[in-house]
Amino acid sequence: MNFFRSDTTLEQLGNEILETTWEKFPNLARDRMAMTWVVYDPPIPVNTGGAITAGEFWRYSVRGFDYRGVERIYPASIVKLFYLVAAHEWLDKGMAATSAELERAMRDMIVNSSNDATSLVVDVLTGTTSGPELPSGPFETWQYLRNLINRYYQSLGWSEMANINVNQKTWGDGPYGREMEFVGKLRENRNMLSTNATARLLHAIVGGIAVSSQRSLSMMNLLKRSVKDTQTEEQQISGFLGEGLAANAQIWSKAGWTSQMRHDAAYIEIPNLLPYLLVVFTEGQSSPQQKQILPFISQQIAQAMISLS
Repeated sequence: MNFFRSDTTLEQLGNEILETTWEKFPNLARDRMAMTWVVYDPPIPVNTGGAITAGEFWRYSVRGFDYRGVERIYPASIVKLFYLVAAHEWLDKGMAATSAELERAMRDMIVNSSNDATSLVVDVLTGTTSGPELPSGPFETWQYLRNLINRYYQSLGWSEMANINVNQKTWGDGPYGREMEFVGKLRENRNMLSTNATARLLHAIVGGIAVSSQRSLSMMNLLKRSVKDTQTEEQQISGFLGEGLAANAQIWSKAGWTSQMRHDAAYIEIPNLLPYLLVVFTEGQSSPQQKQILPFISQQIAQAMISLS
């Protein structure tokens, strides 16, 4: 069961946007994208600075639309959003100790999408380190520890988290040693997320109830982007959902990309329109048009929001 309720208006608009997107980008296969779109009607329960409790927040019914929202897809750097929340949970519960280096790594993991920073965060979360292959006994223990983050998300009881996999580091060149053995020769144990799972986690963050209101606010500060920062891909605006927005829009987001895919998860506020949350995953061979897909979808969604406000 989704955390949002189905809505006929959003379903009509969402399907129209998808058809327009496939018409514009015929090389984008229908089974190579997924999308979740959530609209916040008054009274708006998000970005409140923790003014409502978690219980009140989850009783608030939001409307949404999804296309292949439950499909498991390799998330690239979107997984770093999950590691960020887990890190704050560990710190809040005393399961990890804060340090200048951990704080620096959490920031760089989100703001710059640094893989090196993510490596440290995963080490802190799981008590494991990368390195050469291990004997079978120690390796079994190592794998059990690396699945601690999965067990945390499953413990939340959210149906969207039931079949995700968030136990792998992110890489530039790829895993080696015990990391390669862990992910599998066919990458069968690679990270996997859905747009609905990603949307629910971001929904909790912007609602101020992920771990705590203060920690949610801290996460929001890291996710805040400027739609004017289009110089490099690492800014996570150019070629992503933020590029499709007007200059007066505000966006909090985390992107993920490889040569084979481009994803983005964003909470967006545009003056005089209802706030909304949008998660889009796209897969496919690299092409000159690949970087245009997410901005195009974002433009279409922003246009649709005018009719909803």
